[in-house]
Amino acid sequence: MTTIKEIYAYREMIFSLVRRDLKGRYKGSVLGFLWTFINPLLQLGVYTMVFSIIMRNGIEDYYLFLFVALIPWIFFSTCLSAGSRCIWIQQDMVKKIYFPREVLPIAFVTSQFVNMLLSFIIVFAALIMGGKILNFHAILFLPLIMIIEYIEALSMTMLFSAITVYLRDVEYILGIVAMAWQFLSPIMYSTGQIPTKMLWVFNLNPMCPVITAYRDILYYGVMPKLNTLVQALFFGVVVLVIGVVTFGHLKKHFAEEL
Repeated sequence: MTTIKEIYAYREMIFSLVRRDLKGRYKGSVLGFLWTFINPLLQLGVYTMVFSIIMRNGIEDYYLFLFVALIPWIFFSTCLSAGSRCIWIQQDMVKKIYFPREVLPIAFVTSQFVNMLLSFIIVFAALIMGGKILNFHAILFLPLIMIIEYIEALSMTMLFSAITVYLRDVEYILGIVAMAWQFLSPIMYSTGQIPTKMLWVFNLNPMCPVITAYRDILYYGVMPKLNTLVQALFFGVVVLVIGVVTFGHLKKHFAEEL
């Protein structure tokens, strides 16, 4: 509770860091903030061409099937890989002034979360243009699954950003982990295509119920199943505890290690 109160007291610092990140992300580029929408659209185009034209999988409106899962995954994978550097790149601040170290991963993940929310403008536009009927009752569950994903992303960022301070190689390892994790999550394929003997692997994947819920709500237009939500919430709580405990233990010596 003391840490939570301290983080709340530094909320203006968090907002300031988020604003700085959003304003400076594409500073100096010609297209600027438009890259927020161009990046997911380019990835969508590549994956759609490969899996709808070259390697056809028979899924109706595959570009929409992929898109509603790809945007949340980009948010999570960015927090997983780039988020591991959020303490390291702010080492001068960490060494010179006091503030709750949790502020840095919270600010980083929040800026990425805002970026994802803006990208959902394109998602809803694509769904409407693709003729999908949006289920209002299903969409009511969208904020819940977004919050759960935010918690998971923040937990991973806290965990690996703390470890990276002590072990720099983690940053490079996570690039490979993120790539493998993407293919082990039902992003480019449906859960029904997963071999039975491999189900245990996917049942241990925190992103599986999250991606499934996004796809149920947006692509299929149905409310996510109760067991999907319970599983997602369970993973969210577990990774949050791991991330918070690890970060709290390692943050004591950040200044010395940096």
